[in-house]
Amino acid sequence: MLGINVVTLFPEVIAPYLAASIPGRAAAAGRVGYRLIQLRDYTHDRHHTVDDAPYGGGPGMVLKPEPFFEAVASLDPASRAGPIVLLSARGRRFTHRDAVRFSLGERLTLLAGHYKDVDQRVAEGLATDELSLGDFVLSGGEPAAIAIVDAVVRLLPGVLGDHESAAGDSFYEGLLSPPSYTRPPDYAGRQVPEVLLSGNHAEIAAWRQAESERLTRTLRPDLWQEYETRQH
Repeated sequence: MLGINVVTLFPEVIAPYLAASIPGRAAAAGRVGYRLIQLRDYTHDRHHTVDDAPYGGGPGMVLKPEPFFEAVASLDPASRAGPIVLLSARGRRFTHRDAVRFSLGERLTLLAGHYKDVDQRVAEGLATDELSLGDFVLSGGEPAAIAIVDAVVRLLPGVLGDHESAAGDSFYEGLLSPPSYTRPPDYAGRQVPEVLLSGNHAEIAAWRQAESERLTRTLRPDLWQEYETRQH
């Protein structure tokens, strides 16, 4: 079973999602266990202060290092030895490869920042990874934590119930997924491609591969370049 810890100022934001849909079913089936850790529990003043003004001046508040270090120190040894991910706009972009790597481990700990920033000593002295969802800024790390948990949990054995469902996702083989269609075959003059109605599985597989390549080449030339490099 994969154990996922999330250190956050707002566990009430994350908890409902983890109890619902695929993350909730995965927990009920014993494939994953969640622990939400309130950062304020690891402060030592009566106001439970977790932030302070940045050295050097400037706007905003910075989350202090001590609560993060103490929160992680409270975890079991396996968690402390596993990936400890700081969610940060400065981080490397989270990818499907990261999701696969995390899904193959026994523990994953996510550190959700908030306010202006997190003290750099957390990134340098505590986190094993610093990851971002993309080139944009969120109000806090909670939405990023939810996204990463979802991406990881759906890869755990038996969670989706159909390995091919995950295997057909975008990025699984380095390509975007092909277009999907369902009933009706004709809607307002827009028709499902004839090959998908043919029942010829070989032709359908070839069409899907060609569409995946076309979409990746057109929409994500960066991924296409990586894919082509791996093929040669």
